[in-house]
Amino acid sequence: MALGAALTTAAFFCVSLVGALAKQGGTYTSTGVLLLFQNAIGLLFVVPVALRGGWVGVRTRRIGLHVLRAATGTACWYSLFFAITEIPLANATLLTYSAPLWMPLIAWAVTRQRVARPTWIGAGVGFVGVLLVLQPQSQSVGFGSLAALAGALFLATAMMSVRWLGATEPMIRVLFYYFLLSTVISIPIAVADWRPIPPQAWWWLAALGCAQLASQALIVLAYRYAPAEKVGPFIYSVIVFTALIDWVVWNHRPTLFACLGMVLVIGGGLVAVRARRSLGVRDRP
Repeated sequence: MALGAALTTAAFFCVSLVGALAKQGGTYTSTGVLLLFQNAIGLLFVVPVALRGGWVGVRTRRIGLHVLRAATGTACWYSLFFAITEIPLANATLLTYSAPLWMPLIAWAVTRQRVARPTWIGAGVGFVGVLLVLQPQSQSVGFGSLAALAGALFLATAMMSVRWLGATEPMIRVLFYYFLLSTVISIPIAVADWRPIPPQAWWWLAALGCAQLASQALIVLAYRYAPAEKVGPFIYSVIVFTALIDWVVWNHRPTLFACLGMVLVIGGGLVAVRARRSLGVRDRP
């Protein structure tokens, strides 16, 4: 359990780096280009390892779930990369990583199992935190915030698919299909959104791809050492890491409302996850 928690925390530290690197890299090139290189660099590292034992090692009977995970994961990252061009990095990350609050609804939609009342209470508390960050009463909710919320829905679905895949698929196969399919999906997006890449951007693109590869590998590895339900709450470490990076690097000090929102989103998510675990609710098809 301790190792799983440590790996999960390290994974989401890498995720916070992905957001920060994308924000900086976005000053040189387009969102579509960032998305393509994020996935293509990971694919370059994963392919030799995955094919070391031949095609048998990557043969799968769950291609549908792999496609679902890649499509929703790619959509999540595109939404987040767009959002950080419109709103502070910490706010965009908080809204996107409110994803666990949406997972009970997705689990119910897929399995039709009853969701416990404490789970809904926890999710409700978290959504109040989301409203505090959005502050719709004092300003209009812009495209950046809406993109981040859309990213949360995509991320929740991607996280559920990772759990389902983890039941039968080895780590390297999950990574292989994620980076392969995500790269294929990213190519037309990058072509439509192409912008010439200046020399100084290549360092940021390379670092972005390496951080993404590390985050994905660590997440899948963490689920090998501890159940997703137990290490799931550590996803919220990305909110803290990103808020600190946004404050130190871009001098975006979180407002009181943003801090309260973080507390409620994290607290509500922890209540929801704990309720699901104590009641033994399964979300695996």
